[in-house]
Amino acid sequence: MAEAERIIGTPDTPDAAGNGRERPGEDAAPGERADSEGTRAPAGGSGDAAAAGASGTDEPTAAGRPRGKRRIAVLFAVASFAYALDLISKMIVVAKLEHHPPIEIIGDWLKFEAIRNAGAAFGFGEAFTVIFTMIAAAVIVVIARLARKLYSLPWAIALGLLLGGALGNLTDRIFRAPGVFEGAVVDFIAPKHFAVFNLADSAIVCGGILIVLLSFKGLDPDGTVHKD
Repeated sequence: MAEAERIIGTPDTPDAAGNGRERPGEDAAPGERADSEGTRAPAGGSGDAAAAGASGTDEPTAAGRPRGKRRIAVLFAVASFAYALDLISKMIVVAKLEHHPPIEIIGDWLKFEAIRNAGAAFGFGEAFTVIFTMIAAAVIVVIARLARKLYSLPWAIALGLLLGGALGNLTDRIFRAPGVFEGAVVDFIAPKHFAVFNLADSAIVCGGILIVLLSFKGLDPDGTVHKD
């Protein structure tokens, strides 16, 4: 009888050598998975992905894009306002003031007088109309490229003023007589003892002054601040 039991063996008995050893994934809790070595990890993600999420490396991208888009929107809103204001004022001046006597606003200290200017801002450099036209076009391209890295609201306003003013005078250079890229800019603001200018010139000057102040304060277009 003992010999028969030895030959037949005990059916379905667990291996004695395997007692106490846990099979991979055998007792893994719901929502967890076990790898080939038996270590458990949350299902649906690797350890590297969890570490990347914990480090927060995606936060600047997620937060920076909307912030950058808002600054770009401010830049183009300021530029559009400055450009529209300059364009409308020049249309009124050409229609109502050109070939007419000047209009005194504050006695002799400030007048509105329509003048065609072939030079740069405030009537300088009339012999270099084409060069100033190319410079204005280059400024517009530089501002458009810089807008991609713009995260500072003051810089957005300053560049918007520059862009609107440059577009205003460039429109005159292209579409007004005597010809394309040689057109004369319409100026009409005439202070006493000063050059005649327009709203586009004012926007350019104000934008330039603001940029100088921001540079002195150490504020860069991308929002970083340099402290001495």
